[in-house]
Amino acid sequence: MTNFEIGKIITQKEGFKAFIPNPFPPQNGFNFDAKIYKKNDQATRLLGKLDGITKLLPDVDFFLLMCLRKDAASSSQIEGTQATMVDAIEAELKIKTNIPQDVDDILHYIEALNYGLKRISSGQLPLSLRFIRELHEKLMDKARATHFCDPGEFRKSQNWISGTRPDNAQFVPPPVYEMNQALNDLEKFIHSEDSTLPIIKAALIHAQFETIHPFLDGNGRTGRMLITFYLWKEDFLEKPILFLSSFFQKNRELYYERLSGYRNGKVSEWVNFFLDGIAEIAQEAINIVGEITALRERDLPKIQKLGVRASQSAAIILPKLYAQPIINVTTIKNWTGFTKGGAQRVVDRFVAMGILTPKNQDKKYGQSYVYKDYLSIFEDKSIY
Repeated sequence: MTNFEIGKIITQKEGFKAFIPNPFPPQNGFNFDAKIYKKNDQATRLLGKLDGITKLLPDVDFFLLMCLRKDAASSSQIEGTQATMVDAIEAELKIKTNIPQDVDDILHYIEALNYGLKRISSGQLPLSLRFIRELHEKLMDKARATHFCDPGEFRKSQNWISGTRPDNAQFVPPPVYEMNQALNDLEKFIHSEDSTLPIIKAALIHAQFETIHPFLDGNGRTGRMLITFYLWKEDFLEKPILFLSSFFQKNRELYYERLSGYRNGKVSEWVNFFLDGIAEIAQEAINIVGEITALRERDLPKIQKLGVRASQSAAIILPKLYAQPIINVTTIKNWTGFTKGGAQRVVDRFVAMGILTPKNQDKKYGQSYVYKDYLSIFEDKSIY
């Protein structure tokens, strides 16, 4: 595959070696071989299919919410977080007291994603360096952190990856002056009307951002959000429902290996890997939509067979479970206005129909219930 020189390792006056990016993009642009362009076409077709099939969902925003949670969990787990999507849902509802401390990473990621969606959809802010700083601020401000990370500000000092000092680090990103130059190049590239195909451009934006590493912490999570926002901005999807973090998390070692290779000029290998991720996640999302549709067709007749009053309340609750698949009696009270006893009877009815399942069979008080068949579409069934 074709190689491109992205930058050079240069010894700094302090004695350590740092990566200094070349002007970006290369003067002659990126010319990939035919296999890359063929794979890009396949990924583009799958994105089009995904965009069409999601219109069949009763509420695509509920699907988007679940995708946000899944991506937040996967992206945080890449950085070492152990908490899961289920932990995040329970933390949102405050229905569990022994929530893992690091679920805070996921909740901040969800907040940052939602903030970015609102900023872009409202037309308030383009995909710019300012937007990136604001995303980072939402991601890191008051977050669980091991050191000061200057939320929302590009670093003013040298950072490094793996090691105790720059001189024994695995990778040293560009010093501050070169970092600022590289960020300006990246912003211009994002908005340039060039011949780079959008999905390939998303791959290059992410890899270049990770190479620049402009924050003291949170670079990986911020950079992964940029992929979704860029493809959405380019109108590939009506809703930003494609998130690659689960693919990167599943292939974590290869993800880091390909990013490292990118810095060494193996740009085609990185783009090839990225396109595999787009195709795999798009197909997975298409399959998920099909499973949700089949589940809905299975469960709707169950509530339609109830008596008039029971089916009316059930018809209110079932759609809400697509956004909130873990609930307790208080949740049902808030949704319906029923008394505690009335809400419990509704829950019991859903359990009897095989829609809800007690999350902890041995728990007598404060029980929570899970729409297990729906939640397991998005997560590994083995965690329940």
